[in-house]
Amino acid sequence: MPTFRYSAFNQKGAEVAGTVDAATESEARLQLKQKGLFAKEIAPAAEAGSRWALKSGVSVPDLSLATRRLATLLGSAVPVYEAVATLWEQEAPGELKRVLGRVRDRLAEGQGLAQALAAEPQVFSESYVGMVAAGEASGALEVVLERLAEFQEDQAEVRSRVITALIYPAIMVVVGIAVMMVLLGFVVPKISAVFESNKATLPLVTVLLIKASTAVRKGWWIMGALALGAVAAWKRAKTNETFLHKRDRFILGLPMAGQLWRRLVLSRFAKVLGLLLQSGVPIIKAMEITGEAVVNREYKSFLAEARESLIQGGSLSATLKTSPLFPPLLTHMTAVGEKSGELDAMLIKAGDAFQKEFNAQVTRSMALLEPMLILGMGLTIGFMVIAVLLPIMQLNQLVK
Repeated sequence: MPTFRYSAFNQKGAEVAGTVDAATESEARLQLKQKGLFAKEIAPAAEAGSRWALKSGVSVPDLSLATRRLATLLGSAVPVYEAVATLWEQEAPGELKRVLGRVRDRLAEGQGLAQALAAEPQVFSESYVGMVAAGEASGALEVVLERLAEFQEDQAEVRSRVITALIYPAIMVVVGIAVMMVLLGFVVPKISAVFESNKATLPLVTVLLIKASTAVRKGWWIMGALALGAVAAWKRAKTNETFLHKRDRFILGLPMAGQLWRRLVLSRFAKVLGLLLQSGVPIIKAMEITGEAVVNREYKSFLAEARESLIQGGSLSATLKTSPLFPPLLTHMTAVGEKSGELDAMLIKAGDAFQKEFNAQVTRSMALLEPMLILGMGLTIGFMVIAVLLPIMQLNQLVK
């Protein structure tokens, strides 16, 4: 039976959200009405998830801070409802406050914390909800939330490191392209007019520069149309699962970016799986959740196969060894963890190791990329300067 995700108002006027199983949308609305809820928005779960995800304005640092605060309150023996209500009261107006308000309302209706969080998939991932559910079942919810907060802080640090590393090169590329467009569109045409009036034979580099300038001035609308077409084609391709799978495989094969991406995926895989196991989630369910958390489709498809192997009684280390996607370091540590009964701890250690390797490689890559960009811009500008100076020097010689 289809599942519908809804946003509705209860009899007190508070906004609530959740899911309901129904054959049709009208039947789902009828079920909500019978519960005393007035539907504001309702849509099939898959469609709603993709649409509402765009509305999420909750950053990873904000979510990790709220998670840590919740763990602190629960560790102080504050009941779950009161803890969430306290977070809601002290949170500044924004998307996170609205989410906490809806979670608080579901708790008041008698739902568990994991169930209340699961109704907000645009904010709380399946791995987050799975760990909370395991924490509720084991009675160690505050410990699980502390681990979650640490994991989210690590992810925020990785994202911040990547963004910081890319800011300077991105600015250089944008400024370089802008300068080239201005030179080709406005400066070079004026200089080329002087050369053409003298009817002198121009060097090859100057001819190439003038042709490039003409292409920019007369063909700008073609380049604009091609750019818009490329954007439209990319948006359409992003809905094609076959294309996305090939794209992910291609990225993994790139010499520098592929290694970075591989280490990032391995770090996330090992940490998420380790945290889920440490929180008491059964390994079969943990593999399913981890597969959803891993964004690369090559890894995602293999993890689905690995899960089936585990269901049939295979070991995790033996399954990982069958794929070149997982390096010997990870498979060896997994095997040691299985033998010692500390698989969760070994996976977390492996995840930390891959994250350190990722951070170190980002630093090295940026140290190499910046001088390469400077060299590329220097060569481009040098080419343009030479293309302008050569005919001027020829004219001077003719005058003499």
